[in-house]
Amino acid sequence: MKAICDRVMLNDALNAALTVTPTRTPKPILQCVRVTAEKAGLILTAYDQELGLRYRVKEVEVSKPGEVLVMADRLAAIVRDSPDETLALETDGSTCHVRGADSHFQIYGQDVREFPPVPDLEGEPDLKIQAGALRSGIERTIFAAARESTRYAINGVLWEKRGKRLQFIATDGRRLAKAAASADKAVGSDAEAIVPSKAMSTFLRLHVAPDELIDVKMTANQIILRSDRATISSVLLEGHFPDYEKVVPTDCDKKIEPDAAEFLSAVKRAALLTNEESKGVRIALSSDGIVFSSRAPQQGEATIRLAAKYSGPAMEIGFNPTFLMDALKVCGENIVFELKEPNKPGILRCGTEFLYVVMPVNLS
Repeated sequence: MKAICDRVMLNDALNAALTVTPTRTPKPILQCVRVTAEKAGLILTAYDQELGLRYRVKEVEVSKPGEVLVMADRLAAIVRDSPDETLALETDGSTCHVRGADSHFQIYGQDVREFPPVPDLEGEPDLKIQAGALRSGIERTIFAAARESTRYAINGVLWEKRGKRLQFIATDGRRLAKAAASADKAVGSDAEAIVPSKAMSTFLRLHVAPDELIDVKMTANQIILRSDRATISSVLLEGHFPDYEKVVPTDCDKKIEPDAAEFLSAVKRAALLTNEESKGVRIALSSDGIVFSSRAPQQGEATIRLAAKYSGPAMEIGFNPTFLMDALKVCGENIVFELKEPNKPGILRCGTEFLYVVMPVNLS
């Protein structure tokens, strides 16, 4: 193999690969990245046996095709710290030579034939959706997925394909986020898949133009996303996702429509005086608006007032401020917050494409 690569683009590709390669594994070969040079460019492949990534670098001149398998973190560090605009890659057996204007690195590689095959998208995709819409759906739900729960199904985000509409649902048992996006093209029957958070985080790391179309393919145990430069493949999570529709309250009779940025700012400031013992922020609603308050024993108290239209009876309710901030950060400007009773969940809505259900906390 012999090629000259744009360093910045190669660095982007290696950063994406590092999100896939495991830091600890009984199979050290999975910590490697396969670098394949062909006429169309350079292809970097990373795989942890559950999540795979193929990333194509087009800004490259290949004078001799070939491939090599080297430790991903070593190659990434060399490329990242290089001051050169371009780098020359060349192989000598299983050794990869990386040359800059004043540098020469030799990285000892492994047998490429030992690297496991990585799934690719075959046939026609089920969906074609703009990257911006897909990114928005993921960002509005991934934060609500559980982490290391014994209920494996809620460690990911449920994707529901209903015609040309794609819905994303995530819950950790204390909150639920639901977002929706419209696809440009859809074929086949309706489908659903529980997608691991790591696969979606890898997609979010890619540099993709918002209007670029992403191919989506769902099978019985796998999902594959393909952009112009990258292909992500991931096994799906097994298990039964909760019946989320039963979680969404239908009897909320109290409603406020505050400015999203001001609401987020108030929650942030109130959260400054909370601690492990008092993880809640009290929200008091009245005809005068909203009052946010918090108290941390032996530290202090906070009170923030926010003007907002509210015509219902006075009410106080407590929430985990982190749960509120997570949702408010991904909302648009126009939000509606619906409530019922101090011990009942609240609903945060942003248009028709985002809904967030959050359980209150006891502040007594």
